[in-house]
Amino acid sequence: MSDLTKMIDKAAQTILKSDYVIALVGAGMSVESGIPPFRGPGGLWTKYGEPEGSSFERFLADPKDWWEKYTKPQGYMKDLVDTINSAKPNPAHYALTELETIGVLKHTISQNVDNLHVRAGSKKLSEIHGNMFKLRCIACHQQYELDEISREVLPPHCPCGGLIKTDGVMFGEPIPPKVLDRCQEETYKCDCMILLGTSGTIYPAAGFPSTAKHRGAKLIEVNPYETPFTEICEVILRAPAAECFPLVIERIKALQSR
Repeated sequence: MSDLTKMIDKAAQTILKSDYVIALVGAGMSVESGIPPFRGPGGLWTKYGEPEGSSFERFLADPKDWWEKYTKPQGYMKDLVDTINSAKPNPAHYALTELETIGVLKHTISQNVDNLHVRAGSKKLSEIHGNMFKLRCIACHQQYELDEISREVLPPHCPCGGLIKTDGVMFGEPIPPKVLDRCQEETYKCDCMILLGTSGTIYPAAGFPSTAKHRGAKLIEVNPYETPFTEICEVILRAPAAECFPLVIERIKALQSR
């Protein structure tokens, strides 16, 4: 039995022994669907330069101008939109959905904006950085589908009177309070957190595993690379999530059928 096979079995055993399992997903899972990361080799910001940290301030200063540019994306945004539009959920996305469907996975916190969890069928989901395929009011935080709000007059407004923007969280923009509160609630409740493809460098999400660990939760890392979380994880699957996480689900189902 290989080391990876042993870890897959240990992950399955750990998950089944837990009462409240949640997942924290990072950009690594999107990369496995062909979406480039922002930073590092092949990153969009490495290629085009990192955006200024005041994009939300610029939006507030001239939302009409922002919306006019949004309809004609350029640079890294054009690359990102084109790639996400052609991307598909990978086996790890579907494995999370299956784990949710069989009642084992209670919630998924995703740091990705690509809508792939939704397309794979996840229902119990918090997208902490938003979703590129949705819109949101910055006043009441109501979320809308892209075709629910007219853009004949720019900038669009919510029925409450607030400005509408894309749901993706901009630099300098606070995470919507309801989303952040839900992520924290799920972190506090869990006794097992599965970390899939997350680098552990972007806060506040990077703080969730340490919080869960401090409260007694078991941590399972699924990542081909070491991260700041590695040393505090009970189980480490050193492989891409799309390759090994579906095997964890298979093992869980086999153990359940005994």
